[in-house]
Amino acid sequence: MTSTGAATEGHEAVALLERTRAEVDPELRAAVESLPASIRGVARYHFGWARPDGTPDPGGTERAGKAIRPALVLAAARSLGGDPRAAVRPAVAVELAHNFTLLHDDVIDEDPVRRHRPTAWTVFGTVDAILSGDAMLALAVRLLAEDPHPASAAGSARLASCVIELCAGQQADCAFEARDPSEVSLDECVAMATAKTGALLGASCALGALYAGAGPEQAEAMDAFGREAGLAFQLIDDLIGIWGDPGRTGKPAGADLAAHKKSLPVVAALASGTPAAGELAELYRRPMDAEAVRRAADAVERAGGRDWAQHEAAERMARAVQQLSRAVPDLAAAGDLLSLAEFVTRRSR
Repeated sequence: MTSTGAATEGHEAVALLERTRAEVDPELRAAVESLPASIRGVARYHFGWARPDGTPDPGGTERAGKAIRPALVLAAARSLGGDPRAAVRPAVAVELAHNFTLLHDDVIDEDPVRRHRPTAWTVFGTVDAILSGDAMLALAVRLLAEDPHPASAAGSARLASCVIELCAGQQADCAFEARDPSEVSLDECVAMATAKTGALLGASCALGALYAGAGPEQAEAMDAFGREAGLAFQLIDDLIGIWGDPGRTGKPAGADLAAHKKSLPVVAALASGTPAAGELAELYRRPMDAEAVRRAADAVERAGGRDWAQHEAAERMARAVQQLSRAVPDLAAAGDLLSLAEFVTRRSR
């Protein structure tokens, strides 16, 4: 793809995400307003809509998430001839489920910043952040369970199964941190990332398919598309976690390395058998200051972790397109899905 073509596609994806926000936000806000007041305040802050004291935050629009998962729901429904307006509720549900994971992840990782401001747990405390995340997940399931749409029961079951898988992936990710660098295999790391990230993107696409009236085979193909695209997304996210611009990510440079995260590029580097892999393993066995983080990033690159992750992301995207063609033989009808997938794997922050 030419740079002009990529830029055009990126612009189309951004416009699609903005339209999704406009379509989904009213119902998302209404759902959050149904929560008990104490929980609602944490949720509104987390979404960027309010300051800690509950007053509206005029900068909240800029801090809102990209709405990638809701956009996948609506785009999947549209690609199969469904009415995306009928799929707004599952789009809201996946956004709530996603933000449940973010609230919990910030606590687990002790991240002080998200979207360029203090994380909810640092403002309201660990207990309130965790419970607010739990309430968001329950709200997501309730939205689907109460939906009169014929696909609501299947959608509820799929989202619940996805969250169970997602939690298992998160548990594996945390368990990796306690293991010696030499003990985590690349296959394990790929499986963890597929569960932690790919599962929810897959469920988003499958929910859109179900709400368009798709049968089991089409829904599974859509799920497989989302999973492969999700793994590509995670690979790029892991690269950003090492080499991202703090001014754009809102997190310190090399934060994943400082936290000894065994992300995909790191594990690929550790498995390379190169001298740089040995250097990286030694760095991962002790606390890292800023200089050690810089050396670790250099070791990942010299051991081939960066190149491997970039190549693997492209490979996963190719697989994603193959899976999509099973659900939508005429890929011209799936232009929005392809634009979104390309967008999330070409981002640089």
